[in-house]
Amino acid sequence: QVLLVESGGGLVQAGGSLRLSCAASGRTFRRYTMGWFRQGPGKEREFVATISWGGGNTTYADSVKARFTISRDNAKNTVYLQMNSLKPEDTAVYYCNADLSTEISDYDDPTYEYDYWGQGTQVTVSS
Repeated sequence: QVLLVESGGGLVQAGGSLRLSCAASGRTFRRYTMGWFRQGPGKEREFVATISWGGGNTTYADSVKARFTISRDNAKNTVYLQMNSLKPEDTAVYYCNADLSTEISDYDDPTYEYDYWGQGTQVTVSS
């Protein structure tokens, strides 16, 4: 069992930055591929970024490339999402998730039944 708890959300002006954290319980954290998804108001959940279990491979949605960076610290059981140059359209509830078996190349389907999800953290970007 893995419990995921996101933090770091808040209100920020356009052009600003935030760093989200996702703390995981469980001693097998380092085995999981980790991802971030988001759901904006009135929108469906969408993929944001994912990172392989060792941290060596990452993928991003086109909408956040060059602005967001996903990273992980397996010693701290934590995955991060550094968000720079934020835009109002980045406003959403951000969720982290974890999956043991999905390849990073396939880790962009928000409807897939990933192993674990966090409860989400709200990010609001004002114009």
